[in-house]
Amino acid sequence: MSAALDTWPPRIRPMTQLDLPAVWEIEKNAYDYPWSRGIFVDCLRIPYVCEVIEERGVTLGYAIMSMGGDEAHLLNLCLAAPARGRGLGTRLLEHMMARATREGVGVLYLEVRPTNKTAIALYRRAGFRRIGVRKNYYRADQGREDALVLACSL
Repeated sequence: MSAALDTWPPRIRPMTQLDLPAVWEIEKNAYDYPWSRGIFVDCLRIPYVCEVIEERGVTLGYAIMSMGGDEAHLLNLCLAAPARGRGLGTRLLEHMMARATREGVGVLYLEVRPTNKTAIALYRRAGFRRIGVRKNYYRADQGREDALVLACSL
């Protein structure tokens, strides 16, 4: 069996240094103000929970989460444009939530731009609720943009 067929249907696995070029390419194409490549290197080094979703050897997206005590923080979840609309974001989010649950986490937090309606809908379907706002959290074309703070009990 070829290696390409070994990774179909899409599977989720730990991110490695070898994934960084593909992950950073997805990041740069998804955001006007992407994380730097160095941030991803640091996330692997710390180590945060860093996962990729791939199909036929192609990285389709990634998620990064920090955990401490009974809390976790979803720092980034992103899919390549061609992978969107297939339920892969839901699958990746559910995977991260299950991982946090296995580690004894009680609450998962995240920030999201109020303008990112697709992400907000994904998180609400998964049980996240708005608990606050971080003023001027994100860089934006017109200065700064607030972040909605969402939380989900696991």
